[in-house]
Amino acid sequence: MSPLTVALINDYEVVVQGLAAMLRNYRDRVEIVELDANTSVNCPVDIALYDSFANPQGDSFRVHELAANPLVTDAVIYTWNFDEQSMARAFENGVHGYVAKSLTAGELVDALESIHRREQLVHPARKASSKIIGGDWPGREEGLTQREAEILALITQGLSNAEITEHVGLSINSVKTYIRSCYRRINVTSRTQAVLWGVNHGFVPDRSRQYGDDA
Repeated sequence: MSPLTVALINDYEVVVQGLAAMLRNYRDRVEIVELDANTSVNCPVDIALYDSFANPQGDSFRVHELAANPLVTDAVIYTWNFDEQSMARAFENGVHGYVAKSLTAGELVDALESIHRREQLVHPARKASSKIIGGDWPGREEGLTQREAEILALITQGLSNAEITEHVGLSINSVKTYIRSCYRRINVTSRTQAVLWGVNHGFVPDRSRQYGDDA
């Protein structure tokens, strides 16, 4: 059987490169044909894997465009957010599958193959672990978790706490908790300092986009 052709989608080059590195030992089953710091796919692919890091959720217009792209057979969300209502809206939006970031590289490949065969469309976190394994993210070398890094990326992009809660599907209290823990890790005490730190440490997207597109 020919390997699945896959496009990796995220606004941050470090994220898509990290995913590509994660899958490097599975080239006989997965062929990475595009690494896109946007949601455009320019050649036919079996799967467009949409990494949710600092990206609009699966029910956004941006994801609808990706799922509707005639060059994409299956649009798959790679995320830790498995809220049932969000997933239902995403599938209504044209998404073909959901995959958890706690899966190992081998489990991720198994999940993508299963989705493409229409056997199992949702592959949630393993019960034994909620640890985020996959890929890479800005600030990892500074000790930031992926969730903390995502919140900081959105702060750096100018989103308010209320906008962040809508963006990532977390409660306002959870967002505030991640902000506090993030500030402690990077040794800042204000939003202005956090933004400056983010700008200087790779938290500006490699491709800019307008959030109004998803309204």
